[in-house]
Amino acid sequence: MSDTFSVTTRRSWFSRLGNSVVGVIIGLVLLVAMVVLLFWNEGRAVQTARSLTEGAGIVTSVPADIIEPGNEGRLVHVTGDVETWHKPTDQTFGITAEGIRLERKSEMYQWKETSKSDVKEKLGGAEETVTTYSYSKVWNDRPIDSARFKNPAGHDNPPMEIRSQEFQVPEAGLGAFELSQRLMSMIGGARDVSISPDLTSAIETAYSGTKRVAVADGRIYLGFNSTQPAVGDYRISYRLVPLGTVSVIGKQSGHGFQTYQTQAGDALLMIETGNLPADQMFESAQSANTVMTWILRVVGVVFLWIGFALLMSPLRIVAAVIPFLGRLVGAGTSIAALLLAVLVGTVTIAIAWFWYRPLLSLAIIVAGFAIAYAVGKVGKARGKTSVPVEPQAA
Repeated sequence: MSDTFSVTTRRSWFSRLGNSVVGVIIGLVLLVAMVVLLFWNEGRAVQTARSLTEGAGIVTSVPADIIEPGNEGRLVHVTGDVETWHKPTDQTFGITAEGIRLERKSEMYQWKETSKSDVKEKLGGAEETVTTYSYSKVWNDRPIDSARFKNPAGHDNPPMEIRSQEFQVPEAGLGAFELSQRLMSMIGGARDVSISPDLTSAIETAYSGTKRVAVADGRIYLGFNSTQPAVGDYRISYRLVPLGTVSVIGKQSGHGFQTYQTQAGDALLMIETGNLPADQMFESAQSANTVMTWILRVVGVVFLWIGFALLMSPLRIVAAVIPFLGRLVGAGTSIAALLLAVLVGTVTIAIAWFWYRPLLSLAIIVAGFAIAYAVGKVGKARGKTSVPVEPQAA
């Protein structure tokens, strides 16, 4: 039998109308917040783009094996192999590896609650909601609070004592330079690490808990049977950021790197895996800036849509006295909210462009008028083209 639990709730028309008034207030807050977000996002994008352009124009590529005092305080680009005299180690299980950072992912088998609601509007504006809660056992890397379940009885989750964690080497070098903890934490390229069954004995020695230890499918398993997990069992997997070649852009400061403050406003400090030229790193950063700009634009417009929908929600509730009419009005207000969101979003972005990029905005407007004028001239010229006239009979 499926493990489910259903609850039926009813709300009167007056209660729904009162809630919609609260929704109006939330909608107004969302509208203001999203207009501010969209305006700020354009300024952020411009500042970042200008900062990256500034950095690309002044960066100096220097060798990794020697530190030139004359480059102190300058923006430099360095490429080389990362070296370290330490190994990242997870003391809890005695796992160690050659690399920069060892990442432990801890998952506990636990109960999870999901819900599905079926809403029906009644004649007169009342609303009946049947919510069905389902319970299943899943692997999750975060603790699920079973005390918040609608039906916690029989679905208790124990505290999650072993969490995901990262273990990074305390120091590393790049030729004659030193890499700070912050820079090392920015290095990506983690790869999966498979735990060998041969390590079972060493893991048991290091582990101070009471659960049975096993290695299955390249992971550490804490529990009685890895093929039939019980609530409270753990499976532990690892990823490793290996040693290798990295490329750094930052301000040369002593034997290391710090953020470089540009005149445009942003502080630059970048590191990527591989032997990458400076211009490629700046191009990659510009592309990432463009992607982030569009993501925030879409997020802003979506929440503007939600805000306008909440603002107009009382209209739908008033019409819901007759369910069919309520659904019809709801569909109409949803479309109207979307159109208003797109309009307000694009207008806000346009105003922000005028504010942050006035010369570029004026150039685009002039170009647009020039194109429109040229198209109009071509259309008039074609309209004046002579049309053959049929000869008249004598």
